[in-house]
Amino acid sequence: MKKFLTPSNLLHAQKASGEMTVAKEEGAPVTSATRDEAVRFQQLRLLVALDALLREASVSRAAATLGLQTSSMSRMLGELREIYGDRIFIRTGRGMSPTPFAESIRQRIRTLVTETEALMLKDGAALTASAGTLGDGWTGRTQMPMAPLAATRSDRLDASPTPAILARRIASIGDNAAPQRRLAKYIAITSPGPGKSRPMTTEEARDAFAIVLSGEADPVQVGALLMTIQYRGVTTAELAGFVQAIRGRIPPVPDAIGRPDLDWPAYVSASWRHPPWFIHAARLVASGGHKVLIHGFFGNGEESGKLELAAADAGIRVCLSVAEAAQALSQTNLAYVPIGALLPQMQSLLGLYPLFETRTPVHALPHLVNPMAAPCIVLGAAQMSRRDLYRDVARQLGEEDVTILGSVRDFAQFTPLKATPLYRIVEGQSEDVIVPAQRDVSQIATPPILSQREYWRAVWTGAARDEYAEATIVKTAAAALLCLAKDRAVSFESALEHAVHLWQKRDRHG
Repeated sequence: MKKFLTPSNLLHAQKASGEMTVAKEEGAPVTSATRDEAVRFQQLRLLVALDALLREASVSRAAATLGLQTSSMSRMLGELREIYGDRIFIRTGRGMSPTPFAESIRQRIRTLVTETEALMLKDGAALTASAGTLGDGWTGRTQMPMAPLAATRSDRLDASPTPAILARRIASIGDNAAPQRRLAKYIAITSPGPGKSRPMTTEEARDAFAIVLSGEADPVQVGALLMTIQYRGVTTAELAGFVQAIRGRIPPVPDAIGRPDLDWPAYVSASWRHPPWFIHAARLVASGGHKVLIHGFFGNGEESGKLELAAADAGIRVCLSVAEAAQALSQTNLAYVPIGALLPQMQSLLGLYPLFETRTPVHALPHLVNPMAAPCIVLGAAQMSRRDLYRDVARQLGEEDVTILGSVRDFAQFTPLKATPLYRIVEGQSEDVIVPAQRDVSQIATPPILSQREYWRAVWTGAARDEYAEATIVKTAAAALLCLAKDRAVSFESALEHAVHLWQKRDRHG
């Protein structure tokens, strides 16, 4: 059987003493070229070990990750120190900490190992797609192309002030100061580091993000504010203030226009390659007589229009204004609005991801914006800490009925094979529900004769039967119906029965 080389088993391609063996034909001389190859192989082994050490910040954990003995990992760390002439790690009160040199090469090491792993995949998934395949079928650009981020460059850059001067400057910047001056104050409050900084209050955060949204911030200020807070961790008060700033810039819904019953944020990573079953779930909820507003974002790449295509396929009107969404809700109980139609600057901020290659506090904001003031919100959160944060922020914003799915992604869609927690606010009170895993269904691959998009449509019409997909749809719909009940006495089981009934009675051609 063919074996494939990976960074993990690469480290076992040596003797326990650390000596390399060079494969050669019997009787072939060991030349300088073969010795050079052995040295390069040895160096690659050390780089893989260094990557594990930087990720784990522990010799024993790094050794366990790669299936090695701790003594072997310690010996390799010694070799690395000798090669680089640097300690690589120093001991602190919180364990091992990388030296400045180690930090400077961390990303290059991680990139090398990640690329090695991708190149060694047996199925070649990380390489080019096989010729002749149909693909997902979701290729199509969004109707709201991303506008350049609005910003105003500052012409003032001062040398670093002393703490005393900084404190006096901060105190001298009042609420009526110029926008960039006020934003500089908020950055100075949050950025100096442990013991010298503090989180912003809700009012400060609202003002800071309002400046960013208005395009009055310097680009350097935008990056400094977002990454400082991301590194430290956004607080409930700050996130609530940011959301209030967004709400303040979205056109209000006139009282004469009907509001949605349920707000359904769908901010999906462009790397997510699965069918949007939650769209079908929203259709079921709407068929039960509830008005559902979906708003979302799917990046700015070739498939940025995926959610818009799905909405159109499902007969959901894609709306480019709040007024248009209100009209669609009154006519069909459903509407989808791209975030760029609600607030172009938010789309531009979300589009900064490739410049950072990491999320920022901006990615947590749209989930709680509730642009048309629906009385109920259903959303998803992958991280446990994010679930508690969303519920705390929702409570601070005055939301009375919210259901947060403990999903594998940050949007509301069940994963039937896993137990799913529901973090709820019901009539202003917290309540948690655990929905057990469903073991009697299994995932099946999309038939090769259909694209993913065609298969997604076929499940709704009944042309394709997929128990796993159907379980995903009805359970996601049940979570939304549970939220809409606004009653602690209503159980998930009863909501699920309602969802199953709606699925059985659905308009397969609607």
